[in-house]
Amino acid sequence: MSWIYNTLDDLPATIDVFPLAGALLLPRGQLPLNVFEPRYLALVDAALSGTRLIGMIQPTQNEDKVLKPALAAIGCAGRLTSYRENEDGRYLITLTGVCRYRIVEELAADTPYRRVKADFAPFVGDLMVADESDFPRDRLLSALKDYLTRRDLRADWKSVLGAPPETLVNALSMLCPFEPAEKQALLEAPAWPERVDTLIALLEMANAGPQGPVSLN
Repeated sequence: MSWIYNTLDDLPATIDVFPLAGALLLPRGQLPLNVFEPRYLALVDAALSGTRLIGMIQPTQNEDKVLKPALAAIGCAGRLTSYRENEDGRYLITLTGVCRYRIVEELAADTPYRRVKADFAPFVGDLMVADESDFPRDRLLSALKDYLTRRDLRADWKSVLGAPPETLVNALSMLCPFEPAEKQALLEAPAWPERVDTLIALLEMANAGPQGPVSLN
């Protein structure tokens, strides 16, 4: 089976989903996950024996209060590109983002994990590399510097300055401690220019708030 995704026909009509609040996966971004719940261990096993695709999605309700929380309308499918099993049974995996999807409907499943019918068509542009020619690197770096300074955080500026635009924007979007709704806004930005603008806006809005240290954990 080919792991190259060039067209919508290369993507499945249904996908098993991993609801996780605060987790953001973007096309071509990399999301490390520490998997320990039995239902999601089973999800990883199924992915390894099948398409290797897992649909990341944020719940819109607190899972501690609702047995089956409602899901956001839009998520991102990721290919399982790294896998390691620990002695205690946990899986350490990495998902590489492939394409966003909109949930059409949730399907009845006899598995401990959830499955949805996914519509990738609105996001076919995710399969193509972004046009980075008008990337406002200076404005982003200025906002990022203020953001980190106000929170007593540090960055590897050599890596930041040398990172390709999409790699940098994906990393910042996924790693900065934004609220779940803010991460969803980054995910739902229609295309690359809007995602860049959204990221800069979130950094600049945070810079206008109270100053203080923030943990990345």
